[in-house]
Amino acid sequence: MSIEKIKQGDTLTQSADLVAENINKLKELFPEIVSDGKIDFNVLQDTLGNDIEEEDEYYRLTWAGKAQARREAHKPSTGTLRPAKDESVDWDTTQNLYIEGDNLEVLKLMQKSYAGKVKMIYIDPPYNTGNDFVYKDNYKDNLKNYQEISGQVDSEGNKLTTNSESDGRYHSNWLNMMYPRLRLARNLLADTGIIFISIGVEELSNLKSITNEIFGESNFIEIFSWVKTSTPPALSTKSRKTNEYILCYEKNRNSIKYDGEPLDGGDQPLLNSGNSLRQLTFPRDKVLFKKDKFSNGILPKGQPDRVKLIEDINIKDGYSQKDFVLEGEFKWTQEFLNEEVSKGTTFIIKSEKLSIRFIRDEDGYKRPTNFIKEKYTSPIINKPKNGVGTNENASSELKELMGGDFFDYPKPISLIKHLLNFNTAANDIVIDFFSGSGTTGEATMRYNIEFDKNLKYILVQLPEVLDLSKSKDSSDKVKITAGINFLNSINKRNTIAELGKERIRRAAIKIKEENPDKVKDLDMGFKVFKLDSSNIKSWDGNPDEIESSLWDAVTNIKDDRTEEDVLYEILLKYGLDLTLPIEGKTIEGKMVFNVGLGALFICLADNITSKVAEGIGKWKEVLNPEICRVIFKDTGFTDVEKTNSVQTLKRFGITEIKSI
Repeated sequence: MSIEKIKQGDTLTQSADLVAENINKLKELFPEIVSDGKIDFNVLQDTLGNDIEEEDEYYRLTWAGKAQARREAHKPSTGTLRPAKDESVDWDTTQNLYIEGDNLEVLKLMQKSYAGKVKMIYIDPPYNTGNDFVYKDNYKDNLKNYQEISGQVDSEGNKLTTNSESDGRYHSNWLNMMYPRLRLARNLLADTGIIFISIGVEELSNLKSITNEIFGESNFIEIFSWVKTSTPPALSTKSRKTNEYILCYEKNRNSIKYDGEPLDGGDQPLLNSGNSLRQLTFPRDKVLFKKDKFSNGILPKGQPDRVKLIEDINIKDGYSQKDFVLEGEFKWTQEFLNEEVSKGTTFIIKSEKLSIRFIRDEDGYKRPTNFIKEKYTSPIINKPKNGVGTNENASSELKELMGGDFFDYPKPISLIKHLLNFNTAANDIVIDFFSGSGTTGEATMRYNIEFDKNLKYILVQLPEVLDLSKSKDSSDKVKITAGINFLNSINKRNTIAELGKERIRRAAIKIKEENPDKVKDLDMGFKVFKLDSSNIKSWDGNPDEIESSLWDAVTNIKDDRTEEDVLYEILLKYGLDLTLPIEGKTIEGKMVFNVGLGALFICLADNITSKVAEGIGKWKEVLNPEICRVIFKDTGFTDVEKTNSVQTLKRFGITEIKSI
């Protein structure tokens, strides 16, 4: 047995190859379409028969660049995420992530580690109003493109600008940005996962079309209408816009009920106007008559309002002394009521009108509102109905926390908490890959405090430079100037990402001060990672540079990279969670990392001997993992020591050994 060498371009040194994975699935489903290892498209067409669309004209949305955008979603990334411990909070224990980088590349890098693991995605992308900065992807080299974008200049040194309506491909530019990101995002969702996308009216119809294509029309749930402002512009010449929209899709439509705002006392009405009158018999020990409304003694039969009591009953300590019958326009039949009682459902009567209400053990929430007002065409989310605030509330929250107003139209914490409550459970993962001001991070922490859920968040934000020359609007210039001055005062780089990280740091401190007893066991930290090129050198095959390239191959890890940089690249490319527990230990003078309680051992030191391998084997025996893998640096030992190390590890039952 020898150590398998992993080279640049191998699966370990790039993100998931989604095309190859899908082709393999196709070959498994239809083995007859494979000829000489390739897919015979004609046979595939014959196999699928009538399910192939062959007409030139059919219903679809297309635009300039769509085919390239679709291909881009499947192209692997050769980048990596480098840890930034000094910018993190509670590095050793936190399971939250803040990632700086182009979210297209970051989403690609997350495909192996987080596919099918994310319960909820919320994004607030640029609305394409003509003033938004839109990522203009360079599909030839996205990492180079990202480095240019993060510096706000293109490869020729020209400043990047907004996507204005004067551009010839105004809508196409926006769709080309959104399409591959949404395709990659869908892969991350769990089978019961849900995505919310905030959007303005400008691209609502286009967004609905591409999300139907990506997530499937059958998985569309709703377009929620959020009241974004209580003070719409008075000088509008056509209409005063008060609302924005939130598209909601499930990965796979399911029967899970969404939780909206809390029920009043956890109870719901049993009466429903328009139903037929029916009589229901209620068990005496399942109905509470509120003691401040009903005294001990006889409650006479009669009909004080919409509900009729058929016989006199005697109430003692809030309960009837016998089963009793009510008549009204009830939702339930007697059979359904009996079934509910067997599940633990109880009832309450709060007033002399006898309007009985039911309380289910597992259900303390209303379904999110679907009430449609005359001038709206979709469900309303607003403060009076749902306790959800506006942009003004969000600006006030940030001003109080940060001491200034730095963001355009931030989302309020209450809105994200409202959406989190729909479908999340303890320890679920939440992602926001247009994180902006970091509202999703703070909202998740506050939601965890309120409901003891311990949700984990992953935020992704482009380190877009705060640039006064980008904006022509005077109020925007004021906010950008305030943001620059604030970041200068705390010695941080002038980027939106730095504002977002500082907001979460301060929010965590404030939450701890407000809830000293509750935060003891909750995660208030986050790990910072930054998108960069791979830590491993590559040779481009240029014969003019063969001497320097061969010399580089002797030490194939870049000079400015640390062992921990390489460690986290290995985790990503191996499909392991970036927040797995990692323990470092010195064995024979060499640092060895133990990832996931012995699932993976990594040693990237030089001059490794078989004694290091023996130390790893003994450590593995103590931890006793089900599966154990070991990775070394290929140039870390001589051929003799490499052979001896392999044999040593084999004695301890370790057979999967690789080198980079």
